[in-house]
Amino acid sequence: MSEKKFTTDSGIEINELYTGQTNNEMPGEWPFTRGIQKDMYRGKLWTMRQYAGFSTAAESNKRYKYLLANGTTGLSVAFDLPTQIGYDSDHAMSEGEVGKVGVAIDSLRDVETLFQDISLEKITTSMTINATASTLLGFYIALAKKQGADIKKISGTIQNDILKEYAARGTYIYPPKPSMRIITDIFEYCSKEVPKWNTISISGYHIREAGSTAVQEIAFTLANAKSYLKAAIDKGLDIDVFGQRLSFFFNAHNNFFEEIAKFRAARRMWAKIAKDMGATNSKAMMLRFHTQTGGATLQAQQPENNIVRVTLQAMAAVLGGTQSLHTNGFDEALSLPTEAAARTALRTQQIIAFESGVIDTVDPLGGSFFIEELTDEIENEAWKYIEKIDAMGGSVIAIEQGYMQKEIAESSYRYQMDIEKIEKVIVGVNKFTLEDEVSPPLFRVDDSIRLEQIEKLRQLKTERNNEKVESILSHLKQSAVDGSNVMPLIIDAAENYVTLGEIADTFRDVFGEYKG
Repeated sequence: MSEKKFTTDSGIEINELYTGQTNNEMPGEWPFTRGIQKDMYRGKLWTMRQYAGFSTAAESNKRYKYLLANGTTGLSVAFDLPTQIGYDSDHAMSEGEVGKVGVAIDSLRDVETLFQDISLEKITTSMTINATASTLLGFYIALAKKQGADIKKISGTIQNDILKEYAARGTYIYPPKPSMRIITDIFEYCSKEVPKWNTISISGYHIREAGSTAVQEIAFTLANAKSYLKAAIDKGLDIDVFGQRLSFFFNAHNNFFEEIAKFRAARRMWAKIAKDMGATNSKAMMLRFHTQTGGATLQAQQPENNIVRVTLQAMAAVLGGTQSLHTNGFDEALSLPTEAAARTALRTQQIIAFESGVIDTVDPLGGSFFIEELTDEIENEAWKYIEKIDAMGGSVIAIEQGYMQKEIAESSYRYQMDIEKIEKVIVGVNKFTLEDEVSPPLFRVDDSIRLEQIEKLRQLKTERNNEKVESILSHLKQSAVDGSNVMPLIIDAAENYVTLGEIADTFRDVFGEYKG
């Protein structure tokens, strides 16, 4: 027996050998440990998404068409920082950031360009947007209506998870309570008018990117999900209806077996949480999730090694039963992904799907003594965190008290110290390094994009009916004050080319801004 102690990245000790009972649950049946469908990928492959968006809407539209032509089955939109935090491109706070980490969206006109020649009825679209999620959804619905689509048939997802922004990411605008109110307005509106839309993607991804362990990732994500459920129930919504439109977004890291077990544990835990909170419809208890490979695991040194990391992470997501998947480009530690890197990332998914054979049976690692016990241990450790958060009064209070932030920061520090001490080996970084490295071609966005966006905004404001804009904004402000559902007015604003910044400023006037 070796004296060395082996652990997962969450600190769970790994035995030299596992024996014992296996899991006799069936896939497609509560509590869904083994998957939410009986036939899983035999019946339908996961949706292959590639997260893309940069520069202007016209440039991003070209990339979307390129990805669709190469086999992407769903679009996933990245927005620039000004869009994420409610500033138009001409705002002083937007300088230096327009179009850099995603596409710049100032109004419906940009969204029209973004999806030019792409039918919203024929694709699913995921939008990574939180503080301004209601506005971007409003733009999307307005465009669907303009295309002549039946909005009851359009499908996709808005991330719309503001709690993890306070805990880990930072692109919030308003304080937690009004932010939660807007989110439940979206739940209520979509349950009636856009029933196929996933109204929230409760995200562990950014919690993990901030440095959490796998256990913390699912614990904090599910604790946040409980808060969203409670807020919706308090608003009078039926958990069996809106619960079917909730989805989750997880990270896939390098610790292969821990990641697989994490996904299985999260599914089982959510089934229990939803049932305990009153769900009786099995579809409202199913944890459906999107996975993105770990951005924080990508290394600037020897970037071609990232192709191997992404492959391992993508395989873990598939073996863990993901419903959709984005694979990162190998050059993303250095810049936005080039077309070649995006194509290689997509081909990684396609090779797993069509050449590896892992899709031929459901939950192929189910019954592994190691996987089953590790699933149990991750679940047990995650429940401990959730019980602490429940004792505090829920996620909102835990975040306001800084509990989640502190736990994530400490975990991140420990992980980095392990790398510094070479107790955790990162190939090409702290071991197996090269003296002379050649950097691959990089993709850069020019600062002139902001001038182009500013000119488009100037032109838009001369062409629209500004009296009607003022009237709509006045009604939107009144709705924010009196507590009525803001979504119909946001859509009306979108259709009349009110800008994203104007809508956000209206809410700022009523709700104020949150200072973390």
